Amino acid sequence: MEETVDRKRVVYDYLDRAGIRYTYYDHPEAPTVEIARQYWHRDGSRHCKNLFFRNHKGNRHYLVVFDADRSLAIHDLERRLRQGKLSFASEQRLERYLGLRPGSVSPFGLINDTENHVHLFLDKNLEREESLSFHPNDNTATVVIAREEFLRFLNGCGNSYEFVELY
Repeated sequence: MEETVDRKRVVYDYLDRAGIRYTYYDHPEAPTVEIARQYWHRDGSRHCKNLFFRNHKGNRHYLVVFDADRSLAIHDLERRLRQGKLSFASEQRLERYLGLRPGSVSPFGLINDTENHVHLFLDKNLEREESLSFHPNDNTATVVIAREEFLRFLNGCGNSYEFVELY
């Protein structure tokens, strides 16, 4: 459990040092979006779901972020992302590339990806949202961040990212 607390602190320390404004809500562990829903605040933010994939060869990794109220079919996603056949990345890959355990994937894990191995795909519809909500590197809190602040965070991380039509 100490590991989770440290990762959580690292995320908030990073955001604070970068001067990125955010709000967070602590809550009991919620390893899935379905469980996390019971703790979400009605603050107007768009709650995001995050999925970590690898390509068929296993030499590329992708984080896909989309509206938690939507669902994605992996075959449709493969066609839209044009990255070939995709598979969910294993627990070992989560640990190796993002320093995360299952149930805690979010773009905030990119601060652990010092080699910038992971490419981020964001649902184009999120560009219209004022603020977004995530469960960063640890599933015991929800972070609410303005879209502009989130993009500033992504630019600071150095990983490549793009907005794409996912639906």
